Amino acid sequence: MHAGDVVGRPRPLAGRRIWFVGIGGAGLSAYAFLASAWGAEVGGWDRVETPYLRLLDGVDVELGPEPVLREGWETVVSTAYSGQVLGRPRAEFLAELVSLAPAIVVSGAHGKTTTSGMIAFALRETGGDPSWLIGGDIPQLGGNAGVGSGWLVVEGDESDRTVSALRPEIAVVTNVELDHHATFASAAEVRELFDSWLAQAPHAVRGWELEPVEIELAVPGRHNRRNAAVALAALELAGVPRGEAQEALSRFGGVGRRFQPVGEAGGVVVVDDYAHHPSEVAATIAAARERTDGRVLVLFQPHLYSRTRHLGHEFGQALSAADAVCVTEIYGAREEPVAGVTGKLVVDALPPGLRAGWAPEVEQAAALVASWARPGDLVLTLGAGNVDRAAPLILEALS
Repeated sequence: MHAGDVVGRPRPLAGRRIWFVGIGGAGLSAYAFLASAWGAEVGGWDRVETPYLRLLDGVDVELGPEPVLREGWETVVSTAYSGQVLGRPRAEFLAELVSLAPAIVVSGAHGKTTTSGMIAFALRETGGDPSWLIGGDIPQLGGNAGVGSGWLVVEGDESDRTVSALRPEIAVVTNVELDHHATFASAAEVRELFDSWLAQAPHAVRGWELEPVEIELAVPGRHNRRNAAVALAALELAGVPRGEAQEALSRFGGVGRRFQPVGEAGGVVVVDDYAHHPSEVAATIAAARERTDGRVLVLFQPHLYSRTRHLGHEFGQALSAADAVCVTEIYGAREEPVAGVTGKLVVDALPPGLRAGWAPEVEQAAALVASWARPGDLVLTLGAGNVDRAAPLILEALS
């Protein structure tokens, strides 16, 4: 079904033509889907085909090495291309979308994708008919975006402070921790941003004030019990009876690349996860311990030079909970390399006696971890870059 084919829903963007530069990303693909559903004619450009484009059936998408624009159309530009193309910033367009429907916006250092997914899933399961814009794939919801006539659930980004421009009815912050060192000088700055944003919302949920839920969940780990507590609080503010919300949350199956089982070969289970901060790495390893009595082996790809430079020691501490660790070179994403900052900073921070490996390329790391594995082990591939390529390689080597 095309997003624009939904009948009987609001169409506040009818008559507009909107072109998205970077339409294949998790964010802009979702915005394009909702814009189409709300009546706009949409299209866009990206460098390559991405999994998120499957959501945009019937939308005109141009692929190529250089950005393509459409004359006479509004242009919305992904953060990745903000310095190359003139147009409306992604965050400004998102603020407009949030203003057009009663909204729940979820932000925070960790868990915002999962918590947003929990809220959207529970609203749908309890008859709330939500729309959602989430920065990750929610298999039970059919993708990272959807359209309904009820609440709009949005994942808000604090990494560039743009969440501060969003004005939801319910503002949610899962937790506060310094993660984006290129934007914030201290954790106090992060807290100041969130405190100011929460103060402007009619209703606010502060995750650090809540205890983890005691209900049985389909997703493992104490961190997910905390995410569920935050989601439950938001759902109650949205009018969902507590018992109905709890029952729906117990059936939530998770987000793509969040403790996602990839396969099993040779008696070894391989799980992929997006964890890219020491707190997330520690939580994911703890969740793995809940799922196996065997060894936990980790293939870790550091993400961003700034984060690795500031948190290399903390990554070493978090990874020390595993039985063996292989580290790759840093996935730089939007950042330029920094002299002296490499994945070896993390290797050097691992404790003596822990089996450790350094393999700059993902393919090398996958081969090394596969050579370590034995029946009964659980292998984690961790990181926010392209480390998800490693899991199939490990399974192939073990087959």
